[in-house]
Amino acid sequence: MELKSKDLRSMSNEELNQKLKSLKDSLLRERASVAMGGAPSSPGKMRSIRRQIARVLTIMEEKEE
Repeated sequence: MELKSKDLRSMSNEELNQKLKSLKDSLLRERASVAMGGAPSSPGKMRSIRRQIARVLTIMEEKEE
């Protein structure tokens, strides 16, 4: 599920932190499966997760200003 910046901006800081934690956990699981010799569930999934993490971090920085 792709995150929209508009939806992220409407979230509270606590919700953003929870979303960031869940995204980092899913990225860790994907990396672990690849490291153990398995193929990723879909080729672009890791890239998508990394971009979603960046999106969340950007919104968090914007809210701090």
